Amino acid sequence: MKKILSEKIDPSIRELLSFATSYHKIDQEYEKYLGSLNRILFGLELKEEIVGCIGVEIINSKECVIKHIAVSSKQRGKGIGSKMITFLTDQYPFITAETDKDAVDFYRKYGFFITSLVEKYPGVERFLCEYRVENFNSIF
Repeated sequence: MKKILSEKIDPSIRELLSFATSYHKIDQEYEKYLGSLNRILFGLELKEEIVGCIGVEIINSKECVIKHIAVSSKQRGKGIGSKMITFLTDQYPFITAETDKDAVDFYRKYGFFITSLVEKYPGVERFLCEYRVENFNSIF
């Protein structure tokens, strides 16, 4: 995993972010990663090609929020998403993400606790996904 720091958005990152946000918001979201000290966009390279990205907002040294996660269409089902989640769970004992129904099982597979946020937007059910290491409460 490497931090994405380029001022100019790489075409592969643009494509990946298009899977995680609406196409017209890609540049705006990318600028948030470049301009904020508590937001980081990571890319996962395979054979010198970025095949996955995960963007987080750092809350503190023990907590982060997943803002975006995406895997190249050609690389899905090959463990790329798993590697990115493991990268985060190795660093943060508490991780949250908000997602739609399609991604709930992905997060559940990694031990995230899922809570329905009901219809946060008209006609669209959203879910809060929370990951805590077992001894998280003893850390604080």
